[in-house]
Amino acid sequence: PSGVKMSIRNIAICLIEHDNKLFVGEGRDAVKGETFYRPLGGGIEFGELAAQTAIREFKEELNADIQVLAYCHTLENIFEFNGKQGHQIVIVLQARFVDPAFYDRDNFACIDDNGGFVAKWIDKDEFYAGRKILYPIGLVEYLKGRGGANKGCE
Repeated sequence: PSGVKMSIRNIAICLIEHDNKLFVGEGRDAVKGETFYRPLGGGIEFGELAAQTAIREFKEELNADIQVLAYCHTLENIFEFNGKQGHQIVIVLQARFVDPAFYDRDNFACIDDNGGFVAKWIDKDEFYAGRKILYPIGLVEYLKGRGGANKGCE
């Protein structure tokens, strides 16, 4: 759009998987009337590595410690959210919770800049079958192409 300064946001998100489930935050686009899910993470700050971003974001939003295991993939995501266009470079990392208790609960209250959201474990088959929406675009295809559950990041 002319006269409007648009920018690309660099973010890091984490794939944390357990029992064919993916740990994701639940979001809502009021304009589209759509409920969607996205792995947790956030904006990479200047001078910060993607893995450091992931560790910081999980601590801030969930008060959880994670261990980043591997770099997985990079996605470019051009999207519309609540009527506004966005553009992200998404670094996808594989991680695990340090505290095993996080694998035993279903729902978690998280805090972010918009107030808060719920994070939960969702069966990956829900995303593969299209019954639930997973963002960023291209992540479902990446997960399917990896060759199954918990294969790691080849």
